[in-house]
Amino acid sequence: MTENHSAPDADALAKRFAQLFHALGTSIERVIRGKRDKVELALICLFSEGHLLVEDVPGVGKTTLARSIAASVEARWNRIQFTPDLLPSDVTGVSIFNQGGNAFEFHPGPIFANIVVADEINRGSPKTQSALLEVMEERRVTVDGRGHPVPRPFMVIATQNPVDMDGTYPLPEAQLDRFLMRISMGYPDHASEVAVLAGAPTGATLDKMPPVSSRDDVARMIQFAARVHVAGPIYDYVVRLVAATRGHADLRLGASPRASLALLRAARVRAAAAGRAYVVPEDIKVLAAPVIAHRLIVAPEAELRGRGPGDVVADVLAGIPVPQAAGV
Repeated sequence: MTENHSAPDADALAKRFAQLFHALGTSIERVIRGKRDKVELALICLFSEGHLLVEDVPGVGKTTLARSIAASVEARWNRIQFTPDLLPSDVTGVSIFNQGGNAFEFHPGPIFANIVVADEINRGSPKTQSALLEVMEERRVTVDGRGHPVPRPFMVIATQNPVDMDGTYPLPEAQLDRFLMRISMGYPDHASEVAVLAGAPTGATLDKMPPVSSRDDVARMIQFAARVHVAGPIYDYVVRLVAATRGHADLRLGASPRASLALLRAARVRAAAAGRAYVVPEDIKVLAAPVIAHRLIVAPEAELRGRGPGDVVADVLAGIPVPQAAGV
C-alpha cells in the first residue's frame, strides 16, 4: 500500500503538514502526559474542521486537553461552563436596542471564537444544548432573522462526565451525530502519573505554553487536508463499512451517510499527518471506532449480553475485505 498518486509538490506539502502536526502534538503532550494517541485524535478533529466530544470520569484531563489545544494554536478561544440555568443567548449572543442609533445591535456570545471549550455540556438544558449544536452544524448564529457567521477555523471541544448523572441532560443521538469523534481519556499509566506528580510544582502549565502555530497555519493545513487523494477502492471501503452497521443484528440504529463523510475527512488528515498525500486503508481502520461508535444505538438484547458500539465496529472491520495495493 505504498503507491503514490500525488504530485511532488503535494508530497512536500504533506511533509510540512506532518512536521507542524507533530510539533503541536509534542507541545500538548508536555501538559497531557502519556496520551499521545488521544492528543493526535483531537488534532485530527481540528484539521478536519470537526467537533470533539471528550467523555470520561472527572480528573483525567478532559478540560486540560481542550485548553492546551487552544493554547498551542495562536487563535481566539472561549470557555463556556454549562449549568442548568445557562440560556441559549448566553452561548450565542443577544440583540440589544441602542437608543443612540435607534436600532438593535448584536452582541456576540462566547461561541464566536476559533476554539470553544464547552465544559460539562450535559449539565446544560436541552434548549441550550440545541443552540450550541445548531452553531456547530451551520457555523452561524441567526438572531432576529439575521445570520452571523462564526470565525474560521471553528471547533467545539465538549466535555462530559458519564458517571455523574445527577442534574444532567444526556445528549440525544441526533446531537451526538454532530460530533466528528467521541473519545475517552482514560487513566494515565503508572509512569505518566508519577511524572505528573514529580513535575507538578515546576512542570509545563497552560499559562506557560507558547503557541506553536498561527490561525493562518491551521487554515492552510485544513485546506491541504481537504485535497488529500482518495482512490476509488477507498471510497468503496468506507461505504461498505458504514453500510454494514445498518444491518447489524446487535444494533437498533446504524450509522448515517454523515458518518461516511466524517470518516473520510478524518482519514485525509491522518494521511497528511503521516506525511502522505494519499489515504490508505489503515487510516480508515484506525479512525473507524472514534468516528463511528458514538453514532450507533445498540439493541437492548445485545446490551444484556454486554455488547457495545465498539464491539460492533470491530465486527464490521473484521468482516469487510480491505482494498489491495493494486487497486489503491
